[in-house]
Amino acid sequence: MENRKRILIVEDDPDISMVEEAYLEAAGFATKIIADGARVRPLLEKETFDLILLDLMLPGQNGYEVCRAIRDQVDIPILMVTARTETVDKIRGLGVGADDYIAKPFDPAELVARVHANLRQYERIRKSSGQEAEAPEEIRIRDLRILVNSWKVYKGDQEIKFPNREFELLKFLAQNPNIVFSKEQLFEKIWGYDYTGDSATVMVHINRIREKIEDDSKNPKILETVWGAGYRLNR
Repeated sequence: MENRKRILIVEDDPDISMVEEAYLEAAGFATKIIADGARVRPLLEKETFDLILLDLMLPGQNGYEVCRAIRDQVDIPILMVTARTETVDKIRGLGVGADDYIAKPFDPAELVARVHANLRQYERIRKSSGQEAEAPEEIRIRDLRILVNSWKVYKGDQEIKFPNREFELLKFLAQNPNIVFSKEQLFEKIWGYDYTGDSATVMVHINRIREKIEDDSKNPKILETVWGAGYRLNR
């Protein structure tokens, strides 16, 4: 029982949180529920979790604000749960650091499947850290340094925080420079076949990476869009 993955449920509707808790506990997870988004950061300073289920419409701080605040605090999957289903809401959620998105009303079995898929993907990325025998220790691109085996990125002397998937995507492109990859190819490589999202996720992560590595993210020189084809990292 001690090795069970811990899931933090941030949900102010007790009926929904009880359903999430029941299905996740039945699937072998340990859960903790809080209803106030403002309590998330203080809790994460004291306790460790493997994944966060984060409702979008919370009292006080909404899910976007909470997600943005905690993304640099912890590097674990964040799965947004919300009644809002517009594409713009999904892209906004991914843009502030969410890993996945499921709309209410949801099938509890699908929710459990999404939790499993996100945990598997994060575990796969962690295990791949530093295991590529051919990978150089350091990749240099202009004033950017990517330390492959220690999973660190520096722009000049400043270290830049990268969640797992952003780093995995940047690393893959940097190890395959000057090659154009479609969104579908990148999605398959980084997220895998069992992931339930779509290739729009790639676009959001590319934009987040650009904001961190480019001098002008609106006019990228390192990570280019090749219109109608995909993305290319220039070295």
